[in-house]
Amino acid sequence: MLVSTRDDYRVIDISESQIRIRIPFFASRCYGNTSISSLNLTLDFSETPYTLSESNRLTQIGCSDLAVVQGFSRQFAAPNLTQNNFASGCVSFCSDGDLSLNGSCPGNGCCQIPVPKGTVFFNTSISGLQDRLGDVETKPCSYSFIGEQNSFAFQAVSDLYRPPMTITNWMENVAVVLDWRIGTESCSQARNSAGFGCYQNSDCIDADAGVGGYRCSCWKGYQGNPYLPPGCQDIDECESDPCHSTGICINTPGEYICGCPAGYYGNGWRNSTGCLPTTPPDSKLSKLSIGLISGMGVITLLSISFGLIKFVKKKNNKKRKQKYFKQNGGLLLQQQSSVKDGILGNTRIFTAKELEKATDRFNESRILGRGGQGTVYKGMLSDGQIVAIKKSQLVDERKSNHLVEQFINEVVILTQINHRNVVKLLGCCLETKVPLLVYEFMANGTLFHHIHDENDNNTEFPFSWNMRLKIAAEIAGALAYLHSATSLPIFHRDVKSSNILLDEKYVAKVLDFGTSKSLAVDQTHLTTNVNGTFGYIDPEYFQSSQFTEKSDVYSFGVVLVELLTGLKPIILSTNAEDDKSLVSCFLSSMNDNNNLETILDRQVLSAQGEKEGVLAVAKLAKRCLNLNGKKRPNMKEVSMELEALRMAQIGSSTARAELQEDSSFPNEGPVIFQTDDYDYSWTNTSDFRTNSSSDVYPIMFDAA
Repeated sequence: MLVSTRDDYRVIDISESQIRIRIPFFASRCYGNTSISSLNLTLDFSETPYTLSESNRLTQIGCSDLAVVQGFSRQFAAPNLTQNNFASGCVSFCSDGDLSLNGSCPGNGCCQIPVPKGTVFFNTSISGLQDRLGDVETKPCSYSFIGEQNSFAFQAVSDLYRPPMTITNWMENVAVVLDWRIGTESCSQARNSAGFGCYQNSDCIDADAGVGGYRCSCWKGYQGNPYLPPGCQDIDECESDPCHSTGICINTPGEYICGCPAGYYGNGWRNSTGCLPTTPPDSKLSKLSIGLISGMGVITLLSISFGLIKFVKKKNNKKRKQKYFKQNGGLLLQQQSSVKDGILGNTRIFTAKELEKATDRFNESRILGRGGQGTVYKGMLSDGQIVAIKKSQLVDERKSNHLVEQFINEVVILTQINHRNVVKLLGCCLETKVPLLVYEFMANGTLFHHIHDENDNNTEFPFSWNMRLKIAAEIAGALAYLHSATSLPIFHRDVKSSNILLDEKYVAKVLDFGTSKSLAVDQTHLTTNVNGTFGYIDPEYFQSSQFTEKSDVYSFGVVLVELLTGLKPIILSTNAEDDKSLVSCFLSSMNDNNNLETILDRQVLSAQGEKEGVLAVAKLAKRCLNLNGKKRPNMKEVSMELEALRMAQIGSSTARAELQEDSSFPNEGPVIFQTDDYDYSWTNTSDFRTNSSSDVYPIMFDAA
């Protein structure tokens, strides 16, 4: 592993909020005829005032290799600065022939990963996806490096494999951008401390609401260094003769005034009529008459100005709402609605004023959670109904169109669905800067939280096997409804435990239909760029780019394994190369006779008299995770089997309760699980290449 030191960095440019540096280091994986050599890269800014900018990207260049990134960022959540761990990865593939990057990435032989805001520690490594020993003549190495996305051209990348060019030479053109600030306190906090860094005649500016810290800037009309005493000094604007040639300039703190000398009247400002000599007033007009006329003129002018301002403000407000309506996809949503015979149905269109009132102007105390697509607030409507309001995050113009498409897609799909285990969309608002969605309120959070939050388990609500089986049956019923009971089949495409919510009675409801798709009656699959959440993606979809209903079945199988084991889809270790897939660990335990109990959650193991039901669910999960999609059951079959197991469990629980009333009834012995001997080895049937429009798509997941 290579840990770079700040002595190796070279400063290229310094601005008011950023520093550009050159870091001549990279991660690599090189293949010899008989050996493989790897080099990791670690960047550590945790003890500095710097953080990696969002304009950086982790770029991998090479063939059939996986770039894995782990690190942590600073996230400011009042009143403290906290650490947010993250991990991500992407795969670069090469088709036959030379690299063809066409000036952009993703492309053939390349993939990129965004850098989270506030990142202070960054470690990247490269792992091989297939045996390349003996095939190293044209592309012997893969490289991963971090740098500003616009600081290098991808057309030159293919030269890396043509001597005498080397990666070290090419890295001379790659810049890394660092954001800087003073401390971690906001301006309001820092002003009360003895070490406040802004001197006189300067403003304190919060550097970043999500990371903390502040910067200083001189007031308008002042110049100097706001970080050193005595601070910023007044600029004498009169030295540049800013007034009319007939006027006089008077310098004031931070600004100046252009007036007329004694005996003159008029306007002394530049580009005006200038100053004229004073003439005696008409003797027929008394001072009182002049005052009355002037006063009436001022009152009239003020009245007209007030009316015009009110009219213009109202007109601008209307234009702004129309702009946001169009920007947020309102016209496209209307088009979708008309095409689908009034698909909006009972979905309510809320005004911005209603939702601001419901959330106390989106007060931070109302935040239920934050995610990659925005923030969810708890609100109360005027009729007393409690709701959850999702406010999309502000993004740049390149991403906004994609988010609007997901927003419209979710609204259109949810208005077609009426199922007790699908979260209900109550309405939306399109007249704000970002679109707002209003859902029914789910009091008990996500299924992911209940499975994996160690501080929550076994307290007020033990997450028992009975509850896990009930939730599994409810999720399966909802997915079966989407696949086979709607007018057109709907593929969810992002089934995971964090997209399952639980209401006040712990009824499970499926959430987040932003990437879902409806199919025509004669369609069996979707051909798309591979995207999803790492650990839940169907391997068959990953290789073929063809998403089928069995891809949702695979993702549901991962959720079943989470319920059985209490483990996350990716089991992280201190060494990134030792990270394990939960699916592979589960299938391995199922293939080893009598070894299933070693991976099961303790609350599942302790379920009295339910070992047959647990084993049946484990076998069902194994069928859902079959690498051959055709051999997996469909969601309707999965739903029926889980419902049958649940009904059997209810009956056996009643019988067991009656038997336990008899003290002579013997206690159960230790739970021993036996599984059938299935062959679930992963055999690659292709050369791991894809014919989709993009050979690579980054795979993101949340780290613990």
